[in-house]
Amino acid sequence: MEFAFTEEQSMIAETAHAFFAGNATSERTRKAMAGDGFDRELWSSFCTELGLSGVGIAEELGGAGLGMVEFAIIAEAAGAQVAALPLLGLATAARAIAAGGTDSQKAEWLPALIAGKAVAACEGATALASADGTLSGTVDLVPHGAVADIFLFVAPHGAWLVRADTPGVSVRRWTTMDQTRPLAQVTLEGAAAEALADPAAAIAAVHEGGWIAVAAESLGGAQSCLDRTVAYSRERVQFGRPIGSFQAYKHRLADMMIEIEQARSAVYWAACAVDEGSQEAAIALHAAKSFAADTFFMCAANMIQLHGGIGFTWEHDAHLFFKRARSLQTMLGNGTFHREQVARMILGEAA
Repeated sequence: MEFAFTEEQSMIAETAHAFFAGNATSERTRKAMAGDGFDRELWSSFCTELGLSGVGIAEELGGAGLGMVEFAIIAEAAGAQVAALPLLGLATAARAIAAGGTDSQKAEWLPALIAGKAVAACEGATALASADGTLSGTVDLVPHGAVADIFLFVAPHGAWLVRADTPGVSVRRWTTMDQTRPLAQVTLEGAAAEALADPAAAIAAVHEGGWIAVAAESLGGAQSCLDRTVAYSRERVQFGRPIGSFQAYKHRLADMMIEIEQARSAVYWAACAVDEGSQEAAIALHAAKSFAADTFFMCAANMIQLHGGIGFTWEHDAHLFFKRARSLQTMLGNGTFHREQVARMILGEAA
């Protein structure tokens, strides 16, 4: 596989990084955290002005007609700023509707989601019971569930859409570690649900989009941790020298860089494999999620340590990255789960 970006992909990367760097500022992120964890103004700009919310959706369905490599580029740029956006809903619910929804579901929800006029949330729901077109049960830890207009619940036996304003739906927002992506508990009591036409295709789209989005976001966060720490190492002076000139400090930065480059290869290998329909896609997805999320956590922890006393203060953005990294480690399956899947694919029963 060729991992070099095309000219168009490089332009998308430059545009996305410039957009998020200029708009997803620390001040705006902290303001969103003080509310419901959703920067609506930024989301509107992302969907309408930047026009990249349709990445990963076919043109005939109203999307940009691009693939998961381009989506990974967008998620990496958003992750670099710890943007308080429901981007995961586009990666999972929107792609699932496009892949397995009915014609009416696609016509109703895809234009609204791509335009930013509606927000989707998606979560696995093995505890839900379905009967006569309704769902009952409780689903915990739904990302941005408190601001969602539509929920997509997936289980081994099906996939359903549930409107947030449907009678029988109640949502309770949790106070969680990562306040830029708050989680919610959704309780359903005989709530009307719309089954997707092709649940298998929808579930596959959820896994592909979700794991790539989280992995790419982790990659962007890890790179930002390194970049910010390098910048600090050149400014902070001790014993008459910039602290970045000390050998122990340089070794930690080098370790971060090596892990990030490996994570970058894993993320874009997975995205490219999905776009090309490669047989390696399944193993690449698990590898990318586990490796990138763990790399982000390592880099975020080092960022705090290498910033010294200031890194431990709440006023410093190192905490935003650390909390996002810690939450991404367990979101959509932790590293142990994904490494077990890789082992099973390689070793079979011997795993």
